[in-house]
Amino acid sequence: MNENENENVESYLLSKTDIANIVKTIEILDTKNPSDIIPKLPESEIHNLLLILDYKHKDHLKRVLSYPKNSAAGLMNIDIITVRSNVTVGTVIRYLRLLKEMPIDTDQVFVVNKSYQYLGSIYIATLLTNEAEQNINLLINKKLKPILATTVDNEVASLFGQRNLISAPVVDESNQLIGRITIDDVVDIIRDEAEHSVMSMAGLNEDEGVFSPVIQSAKRRSIWLGINLITVFIAVFFIGLFEATLQEKIALAILMPVVASMGGIAGTQTLILVTRGIATGRVTETNLKVLMNKEVAIGVLNGIFWSLIISVVTYIWFTDLMLSLVIALAIIVNLIFAAFSGAFLPLLLIKFKIDPALAGGVILTTITDVIGFLAFLSLATLIV
Repeated sequence: MNENENENVESYLLSKTDIANIVKTIEILDTKNPSDIIPKLPESEIHNLLLILDYKHKDHLKRVLSYPKNSAAGLMNIDIITVRSNVTVGTVIRYLRLLKEMPIDTDQVFVVNKSYQYLGSIYIATLLTNEAEQNINLLINKKLKPILATTVDNEVASLFGQRNLISAPVVDESNQLIGRITIDDVVDIIRDEAEHSVMSMAGLNEDEGVFSPVIQSAKRRSIWLGINLITVFIAVFFIGLFEATLQEKIALAILMPVVASMGGIAGTQTLILVTRGIATGRVTETNLKVLMNKEVAIGVLNGIFWSLIISVVTYIWFTDLMLSLVIALAIIVNLIFAAFSGAFLPLLLIKFKIDPALAGGVILTTITDVIGFLAFLSLATLIV
């Protein structure tokens, strides 16, 4: 059962559950993020829920519901520990002992002023390794920048990866601390993004489960089968331009898939690498030129290396020196174009608001097929 099917089951169960029981469950279990339940409730029950929840949960829900679900505020929870900057380490440790239990994934406490403005954080390890008389103000870690409530979820995941975080504070536009995000929330985002990428590259939708209805699944898959058919006909059209050349030299038809396949694999490697780089924020327009130069250089080196191997195999097979030269040149040309296209295509698709994970593979395969066939057959027409 996939995530979408789980949500449908949750929505159904919640719609059949008495609102008072939902409130009891939230308050008894002290759900760390009860806002996850809200979108699954019938609209008529949301108002009733807000009316009878206790102040803590009501205030949290009002804050969270004012932000998009895929934002940092939508991910955060309110089980945070805050201290003032004018107390000592001993005071904080006594306070933690009084709590008896700390929230899950608590690796630090957050320092705030009287207005709840975020000032910084202090790691638990820092508290345990300093003297009880030490003033908290001198131990504040100001390097940990808070995450703005409106930050989108994939950017939050990227920040956690870059900074190796277990938890991070969330602030509103006035720098007031409103919650925290923990690593378990970020793992969910990474998992969802990975699932999206894998499904998209196969032309599938995340909503499609293993046991989705036959007609529904067939319709979704047919769209991409149709798109693929169009791209195949584009490649076939360019092959047809060299029909006379193919009739004269049957070996060309045998070797054509080698050129197309090598370009397709090389381009896909670059495409996946760049798409992943964009998702993690490592690839931007500012470093695009450096990336393009690097990928083209790799294409040149791989092109030269594999063209030598393939040309030797071709000569042994067909005992035709000119044919070996043609396929070697075609391999070099196609691998260079494949590297360039794989690096440039994701950024171009994003500019047109198209998901590169969804459309990149289909477009790239068409480019490498067409370039490969054109290079191979046009050179063959001139040389062989």
